[in-house]
Amino acid sequence: MSTRSKNLFGTRDLERRLKGRTIRAFLRDWRRTHEMSQAAFARKLGMSRANLCDIERGRKGVGPEKAAEIAAIVGYSVHVLVEMAIEEQLEASGLRFSVSLKPAV
Repeated sequence: MSTRSKNLFGTRDLERRLKGRTIRAFLRDWRRTHEMSQAAFARKLGMSRANLCDIERGRKGVGPEKAAEIAAIVGYSVHVLVEMAIEEQLEASGLRFSVSLKPAV
């Protein structure tokens, strides 16, 4: 069994690859890459398996605050996941915008 990390890309490369993707796809792909069941990943995120399933299938969304919380839990870029969450909310409202965040001064 290999002890190598399943993360094959650096942070910048992942951010570039994830631009325009959905947070639900990110969560599903992250879970599968780390070979976790929905139940185990939901526990890690502090939510029910049914809630995670609804998010992964696009029946529920993730707000910016929850996206930031998820980023901290999985050790990923907060601004990328928050951007994804906001873009999904805009798209669900019928608004097609790209979001780019920068830290407040």
